[in-house]
Amino acid sequence: MRKIKKIVCGSLSVLAGFGLIACKKEENGGSKITVWVSEADRAFAAQVAEDFKNLHSDKDYRIVIDIQGENDMATRVLNDVENAADVFSCPNDQLPKLINGDALTRIAGERLERVKEANSDDSMDSATVTINGEKRVYGMPYTDNTFFLYYNKAVLTETDVASLDGILSKCSKSKQFAFPMTDGWYSTAFFFGKDLGYTVTYNENLAETHIDCDFNNDTGVKVTQAMWNYAKDTRVKADANDSKITAGFHDGSIVAAVSGIWNKTAIESALGENFAAAKLPTYTFDKGLAGEEQVQLISFAGYKLMGVNNYSKNKTAAMDFAEYYTNRENQIKHFEARGFVPTDVQARADEKVQSDICARAITQQLQHSKIQKDVPSTLWVPMEGLGSAMVTGAQSGSFQLTAQLNACVTAIEKTTAKGQNEEKEIM
Repeated sequence: MRKIKKIVCGSLSVLAGFGLIACKKEENGGSKITVWVSEADRAFAAQVAEDFKNLHSDKDYRIVIDIQGENDMATRVLNDVENAADVFSCPNDQLPKLINGDALTRIAGERLERVKEANSDDSMDSATVTINGEKRVYGMPYTDNTFFLYYNKAVLTETDVASLDGILSKCSKSKQFAFPMTDGWYSTAFFFGKDLGYTVTYNENLAETHIDCDFNNDTGVKVTQAMWNYAKDTRVKADANDSKITAGFHDGSIVAAVSGIWNKTAIESALGENFAAAKLPTYTFDKGLAGEEQVQLISFAGYKLMGVNNYSKNKTAAMDFAEYYTNRENQIKHFEARGFVPTDVQARADEKVQSDICARAITQQLQHSKIQKDVPSTLWVPMEGLGSAMVTGAQSGSFQLTAQLNACVTAIEKTTAKGQNEEKEIM
């Protein structure tokens, strides 16, 4: 149960000074706000904090910026929710876990209307859950979180990068195409391209009670075969990660790679005037067979949100800061600092955003994406295992496709008999 504390101003003369000082400080907005962001966002957040304090110079705001990895944010917050940060940045797919742990403050009233009016429909949908028929918003969006294609335009043309086979026609063992096949955030793009996916059922507390996944049906087997064909191709760097991708662009061993906006600075520095970006390519499905076709890779379209801790001791001030951090002006500044494409509709229309190479690629990719919402918590580790088995198989020459795929899906799926009558679909 949440603890409620009262500050009582003493009327006795000996205590009056202390009581009045305490009440006055509360009235004037004297508040400590702890903010958790990623290491890469530390400098930006610190500047926003200074701007916020200057804007509210009549109030005694003390803002502490601390570092926490966004991918682990929900786990870190729920380790000690009452003493976690007042405001924190997190991917939108962590909402169910955070809400189930009573860790997020609901956005409502006039504040919600302002946030909804400013931001895109998809970004607001990413921050919304439907519980027993009621839509509730639990975060303030500020950028999308998807992936796209970087490439060296001295080697590849716009026509080449439309398809994986076109890219590989210009690649070799020493000049590769990099795809993080061992990371499920990326590798699901092959399955999504053929309309495969999962369904998650939650109970009234947003705890997962049932998960289905069709990655191993007949179509899924063929998708996995296509992935395996690419993974064992020596022109493909299937064990790619951020460090290998940026290093490869620098030394020339990689000429195209699938990654996200966070690597823009490093890749642009490596390629210089040959820096280019595009939406994801198509891949060849059922290659060499009667059903051969080109299938568009479909990325996850996640969104980053600023959430406010439900146990914050200075909730109003924390909400004000979160709204300020994610407003139009700061979304543009965030874009200038890190390349993050704004979710604010007017900010996204800004000339600086519209003329940016990566922003254009992201905008195109979002037309071929799946909103990262209601994602099974069990998805990531099995998909990593499937990709790792392909990478290992490429080295040994052996990959037990059906067995590995079935094991992956079995690990993703979940059935809980208890509480079936309480299950609610969360949209």
